[in-house]
Amino acid sequence: MKIGTNNNVDLTYCTNIHPGEEWDKVFANLKQYIPPLKARVAPGKSFGIGLRLAAVAARELLQPEALNQFQSWLTEQGLYVFTLNGFPYGKFHREVVKDQVYAPDWTQPERLEYTLQLTEILAALLPTDTEGSISTLPLSYKPWYEGNQLVQASVMDSASLQIAQVVAQMVHIRNQHRKLLHLDLEPEPDGLIENATEVVNYFQKHLLLVGGAYLVKHLGISQTLAEKYLLDHVRICYDTCHFAVEYENPISVFKQFQAAGIQIGKIQISAALQVNLSEDTAQRRLVEERLRPFAESTYLHQVIARESNNKLIHYPDLEKALPHLENTNACEWRIHFHVPIFIRDYDLLQSTQDDIAAVLKFLRNNHTCAHLEIETYTWEVLPQRMKLDLLASIQREYEWVQTKLLSKQLVTH
Repeated sequence: MKIGTNNNVDLTYCTNIHPGEEWDKVFANLKQYIPPLKARVAPGKSFGIGLRLAAVAARELLQPEALNQFQSWLTEQGLYVFTLNGFPYGKFHREVVKDQVYAPDWTQPERLEYTLQLTEILAALLPTDTEGSISTLPLSYKPWYEGNQLVQASVMDSASLQIAQVVAQMVHIRNQHRKLLHLDLEPEPDGLIENATEVVNYFQKHLLLVGGAYLVKHLGISQTLAEKYLLDHVRICYDTCHFAVEYENPISVFKQFQAAGIQIGKIQISAALQVNLSEDTAQRRLVEERLRPFAESTYLHQVIARESNNKLIHYPDLEKALPHLENTNACEWRIHFHVPIFIRDYDLLQSTQDDIAAVLKFLRNNHTCAHLEIETYTWEVLPQRMKLDLLASIQREYEWVQTKLLSKQLVTH
């Protein structure tokens, strides 16, 4: 739905919280959850959907009959699609995902084919007065390359060639249909690009050079125009959980990106777990006991520990970090676990909710990004005592975001 000063921001939640990879299951979930949610948070208003499509669902939805049926349902229900989650290629619920969420990565042709299909779908569904975003993985998974800088650079170059092909399609769509689409890379802990410095380095040393050369050759344009196209159509998906885990100040990141000409295409609103560690051993044991239910087997939950001198120590997953908790020199842990955003304290644990509040406060007076997407996808794997009714939980997340973002403003159509 449209909110914000001058009605300039689209707010939604990501439907990756609902299990189902095939299109019929995705559509069934949309029918079950979206209309009643719209009635609660945006009655009488157009309501945006943040659509997650696995590769199999994207192929099925591209069939003319399926796409026409979906478009008709959107119109009937007063709904619109403006953003797609193109990060997880395959299954995302009720089985071990872990590092396979990055497969196929941006070096593989399957990733390119899938993203081109998402681009075609979004171009068909997108309203003419709204830009469209597709979030995607941060190129690849850094631990696969064991710190080999030369191999990582090669992966970034290969990824840039494929991403440039998506940009070429988006340029064509913009020229032919007057619709602006962008692909939004989503940095996260242990991604091949995981923080602001690595993002800027990737754009300047790989994407603009390698991707620019591709567009110069295949579109017959100048390098200057090629770089403009890349900066228009490749942006960053700023996930507030991910950057909080990296201990990066959001406003500083925004300014760093702006100085490099890098745009933020989508902000995913999500909270990480935060733990302030005392030196008391008994207290640390209680914290370890409190954290253990979060060390579940479905997703990666990377941990970054901060020592008092601000040195950061990375752990690839919570289950591998926990044995170090009692004796670590760290004074704080931040954990990649998307907990509900409307809760700050979790009994000995906290969330990085303050980072979200800082972002939303900044957005009141700065049009940094047009797309906001609530992304708490861990409802199923939360410890039992934290689980609430799903529809009520999503509603509370919307209400919390609107309160923080709008202050005394009113939600508008």
